[in-house]
Amino acid sequence: MAFSAKTRKFLVAFLITAWSIALIYSALHSHPPKFPLKAKRLYHDNRLLMGTFWEVTSPNKQASGIVFSEASSIEQLLSKYIPASEISRLNRLGKLKVSADTFYIIKKSLEYYRQTQGAFDITVAPLVDLWGFTNQNFQEPGADKIRAVLNLVGSDKIILHEKDNVVEFKLPGMKIDLGAIAKGFALDCAVKKLKENNVHSCLINAGGQIYALGDNFGQSWKIAIQGARKPEITGILKLKNKSASTSGNYEQFFLKAGTRYCHIINPKTGYPVNSGITSVTIIDDSGLTADVLSTAVFVLGKDGEKILKNKFPRTRFYIK
Repeated sequence: MAFSAKTRKFLVAFLITAWSIALIYSALHSHPPKFPLKAKRLYHDNRLLMGTFWEVTSPNKQASGIVFSEASSIEQLLSKYIPASEISRLNRLGKLKVSADTFYIIKKSLEYYRQTQGAFDITVAPLVDLWGFTNQNFQEPGADKIRAVLNLVGSDKIILHEKDNVVEFKLPGMKIDLGAIAKGFALDCAVKKLKENNVHSCLINAGGQIYALGDNFGQSWKIAIQGARKPEITGILKLKNKSASTSGNYEQFFLKAGTRYCHIINPKTGYPVNSGITSVTIIDDSGLTADVLSTAVFVLGKDGEKILKNKFPRTRFYIK
């Protein structure tokens, strides 16, 4: 299984088509609307990738094959759950010459680490293991164990050898987890491939993270958003050449003695995030940036937007 046994993020969303408009209306009213509903031809396909379902909607029949091929290639490089991936090998060896794509995303991760004041940190992997979120064997570790593992955390402990694409860890036992950035990167790579193949209209739903390429027959792609813990529709996003990503405390978690422990770990404290917010949705031109910042802001809490908005002026923040 790749990236996680469950989806890391949760933005329940679906394309608003003629039929889904009727369904939403029927759910809110006693009878469907009387106006005629006409829909132009859209092709739909889905596949299990990166531990979640990817859905592709496009007027171009070839779009889904392009997206799935690109996402699968990225998964084979970056998933810590695939033993032969470059990330798995790096985690075992502590030093590895990697591909250009892997080197790029690790380098970008270090840039985001600095920009987010350490809130986004791919070296949090040993803490994720310690709390049991990697294998779903959840536990509340003792403070001594957490302090010991925290010594292995910090992206400033990663050495990048630019000349030959070698990544090196300063300390034995360090590991990285790209689960909070790889999906956004894969979305961006897929969109680039679509454009190279003259596909300029496509909606990709990567397990809740959305990328809306171009428009839907002249209109923005409309995405229905479902509530975090309730099934009702809470809003509609209109997207064009944008990505939307949500992080929250309501999908992967475990309860112990009445306390909810979510899967997002604060890399500074070693404990699951308890920032006083339920979810963060980020909208950005880049899938990679949206992916990263939804996690970073969730860690930073209510002040996250204030801390980051000057560094990311084109980004839209929605915090609940």
